[in-house]
Amino acid sequence: MQIFLETDRLLLRRATPDDLDAIVELDSDPKVTWFVTGGRPTPRHVLRDEVLPRWFSFYDRYPGFGYFPAIEKATGDFLGWFLLRPNDKPVRADGTTRDGIELGYRLRRASWGKGYASEGAKALVDKAFTDLGVERVFAEALAVHGASRRVMEKAGLRFVRACYDNWPDKIPGDEKGDVEYAITRDEWTASAGAASA
Repeated sequence: MQIFLETDRLLLRRATPDDLDAIVELDSDPKVTWFVTGGRPTPRHVLRDEVLPRWFSFYDRYPGFGYFPAIEKATGDFLGWFLLRPNDKPVRADGTTRDGIELGYRLRRASWGKGYASEGAKALVDKAFTDLGVERVFAEALAVHGASRRVMEKAGLRFVRACYDNWPDKIPGDEKGDVEYAITRDEWTASAGAASA
């Protein structure tokens, strides 16, 4: 297992082909994918032939970045995944730009409400600034996705703007648009200094 990052309760590691079954299970839960696809599962062949190969390509193209399965240290269970990646769509449909490295996460429903998303997201933000030379981390969610917005805030990101993009799946509430949250290196440094004072 090639560990990328360790927190108090989580191991984040590189994905392998052996993760396919766990990712299929994750993306088959309509509650997990509700704010992504409106609850429609991602077909196994798409995950196998398109999604995982894209994940693997990130490790070579962008060392230190990509998609990272999250493993619960106490049990060894797959909880979901996090991402820290260069964004591949810099301009949204509304003309606003995505600037920086993107943070994201998708966790099993059984792990919700336990602080895992915030723990992993905050650790990735810290790693981005301490080890990876990143200047800005951003994340996006549908405006109506309150739980994801709270995770972004707990990871230190702040609301930047309302925005809009064209997503392939229509989801109830998507007419309210999206939100961008972000933190810069200077903001992170200032908050780290304040926390240690």
